[in-house]
Amino acid sequence: MQAKRLDEPIRRFLEFLGPGSVITDPVRLRTYECDGLTHHRATPGVVVLPETTEQVAAVVRICAEYGVPFVARGAGTGLSGGALPRTDGVLVVTSRMRRILSIDLRNRWAVVEPGVTNLAITEAVRDQGYYYAPDPSSQQVCSIGGNVAENSGGAHCLKYGFTVNHVLALEVVTPDGDIVELSGTDPGYDLLGVFVGSEGTLGIATKVTVRLTRAPQSVTTLLAAFDGIAQGGLAVSAIIGGGILPAAIEMMDALAIEAAEAAVSCAYPEGAGAVLIVELDGPAPEVAYQLGEVTRICRESGAFELRTAADPAERAAIWKGRKSAFAAVGRISPAYIVQDGVVPRTALPGVLADIDRLSREHGIRVANVFHAGDGNLHPLVLFDDGEPGAGERAELVSGKILDLCIEHGGSITGEHGVGVDKSRYMTKMFSNDDLDTMQLVRCAFDPVGLSNPGKVFPTPRLCGEVPRVRKGVHPLVESGRAEQF
Repeated sequence: MQAKRLDEPIRRFLEFLGPGSVITDPVRLRTYECDGLTHHRATPGVVVLPETTEQVAAVVRICAEYGVPFVARGAGTGLSGGALPRTDGVLVVTSRMRRILSIDLRNRWAVVEPGVTNLAITEAVRDQGYYYAPDPSSQQVCSIGGNVAENSGGAHCLKYGFTVNHVLALEVVTPDGDIVELSGTDPGYDLLGVFVGSEGTLGIATKVTVRLTRAPQSVTTLLAAFDGIAQGGLAVSAIIGGGILPAAIEMMDALAIEAAEAAVSCAYPEGAGAVLIVELDGPAPEVAYQLGEVTRICRESGAFELRTAADPAERAAIWKGRKSAFAAVGRISPAYIVQDGVVPRTALPGVLADIDRLSREHGIRVANVFHAGDGNLHPLVLFDDGEPGAGERAELVSGKILDLCIEHGGSITGEHGVGVDKSRYMTKMFSNDDLDTMQLVRCAFDPVGLSNPGKVFPTPRLCGEVPRVRKGVHPLVESGRAEQF
């Protein structure tokens, strides 16, 4: 029945896009069965690869006509299952839409298609003294469309903010196939702000106008090695408490360092239980003063070795281990789950101690890599997927880490999104009224519920019903007049 339901849409896709842009072969479809969070998998019913906004709109209109769900996917580097496909639906892959359409340095913006990689924007304007500030660790491969969907951040979000702070306008294909423009200067509701971070539930971005940032006069990167995370945490609190706002403050624990050394030979100080990476930028006199203060604070907090990058090559060497950390754990573990909780900076020592306790109690190793400056944790929960019960224990530990974040007044996600991986935790963080209000916003964009259904919200609801927690099958579903995804 599933295949039959897609027969006519597939025929229409082939007519409009051509066979080179429509994938139905079961073997090739498996290429797209997951995003960067490989723990969740589903083979899409069909994959389409449009190359223009008009083609995206045509695909979505066909989906709307036949009541077929669709999911947008960029580079597939997401870490929450946000691009997990539907077995009964269409996966719209924007990787062929990778043109930089225009650059305006006078007004400091660029217009790009969603398949353009994050780093490609910086490379296009670097020689003119500009760059694109948000920098996820996967910036060499992650695409702007996915950054918009998840409101991605990166190491430098402490000072420069997330994707939403650097998107000026969007061209969007709505769930019924219309092409609309959203701008930060539009009067009324901030629809641009609503769309960024909506995880593909409100439509598909097909053009993105991004803000370009002038390169700072001076940049200095410091690496500090500590016996343990607690000492590094004290240094972070003292730096922020001293009125210094670095471009980035990142921390890695001993297990994360071990993985990075195995993968990229980053040559961090031997015997370090934790390393702190502090990057300072701005006018040269200011950076020089701040470097002196940060160096003093790190020494007073117990750093046993300090390194300051003398040139861009040494800066890159310091960042090499941190930027490769997520992929690097594959060298020390067959499988892992990446979490993305947030806690207040002052809660870091206690939460990290509790994570260590959970690790020992359940026999599951956890490598900690995180944006220490804003309390955004990225614990990597390691397990052997060939060992019976290991995956379940890893999921249990992963969930308990999110519980810790909520208990300490934090959040279940900082930049990776909710997707399918964390939707069940939404009820722990938000009330039913909160969730109903969010759902009403979603329904205003997508009343039929075809755009990335089954993501973010823990209990699917039909958009025509009065918002409330429903028990049992909806009457419209039971009568066959509606389908609930």
